[in-house]
Amino acid sequence: MRLSFFKYRIAGLVSLMLIMSISFPSLALSPPVASKLAQSNTKTAVDWLNQGLQAIQAGKVQDAIAAFKQAAKLDPTLAPAHYNLGLAYRQTGQLQPSADAFYRATQADPKFAPAFANLGGALLEGNNLQLANDYLQHALKLDPKLGFAHYNLGLVREQQRDCEKAIASFKKAVEYSKNAPEPPYHIGMCYLQEGKLDPARSAFYQALKINPKYPEAYYNLGSIFFQQSKLQEALEAFRKSAEANSNYPNAYYGAGLVFIQLQQYGDAVQVLQFARDLYNAQKNPQWAKNAEQLLQQAQNFK
Repeated sequence: MRLSFFKYRIAGLVSLMLIMSISFPSLALSPPVASKLAQSNTKTAVDWLNQGLQAIQAGKVQDAIAAFKQAAKLDPTLAPAHYNLGLAYRQTGQLQPSADAFYRATQADPKFAPAFANLGGALLEGNNLQLANDYLQHALKLDPKLGFAHYNLGLVREQQRDCEKAIASFKKAVEYSKNAPEPPYHIGMCYLQEGKLDPARSAFYQALKINPKYPEAYYNLGSIFFQQSKLQEALEAFRKSAEANSNYPNAYYGAGLVFIQLQQYGDAVQVLQFARDLYNAQKNPQWAKNAEQLLQQAQNFK
């Protein structure tokens, strides 16, 4: 029986973009707005902007979108209004409106590095790699220490399968965003692509040191241990992956592979059924089919 192993690539490749940039509204607010506060005709726009920020903090994203749109309408030169509108759209999965808002932020303030970085991130997710690269490079010219811009540039290079340059970008992201687990995680993914298991394992451990509940990092550790025939270590890694996210089907699929290797077919059947059902629930029919095929093999041995 041939056992295939699923090399998981994290979904939503620009997740860090939002995590890292959500703190920028207050930072970005000062320079553009301070110069305008003395102008009475922008006071209302600033009020709408602040109302939108309060709505975001309260988890009312649609209210925030309405407020940011009103702020931008009243003062089209208010870059933080466009920028935060882009972030809010991105939170709701509206990629094109998000990119449009970030672009308007760059036009309102050509020196607003986070806006260029987030525009690059949105274009990356839209698979426009060349344009994403251009905007990210420009963001880093404006602010060479912008950690999430280095991260997004690393993702572009990873997508282009240029692991050497991707790792260099991710290492810069680690340097400037020390509390973000995603850059070391993707360093590990690049090393996996190159078949360099030991440095990949070290990178995943680094990600887990920052975020001990990172299911994808545990999963890929399990993948490495499985390839090295360290079955108990692999099983423990998959267990921790499932503990970190009980709805993460890859953890159960990986555990099923280990149980089959250990000839513990009853346990394999149990976890593979769970993996199959989760894949189906998450509308991933290809991997639901893979789990079903492996499940049938385990049932035949049982």
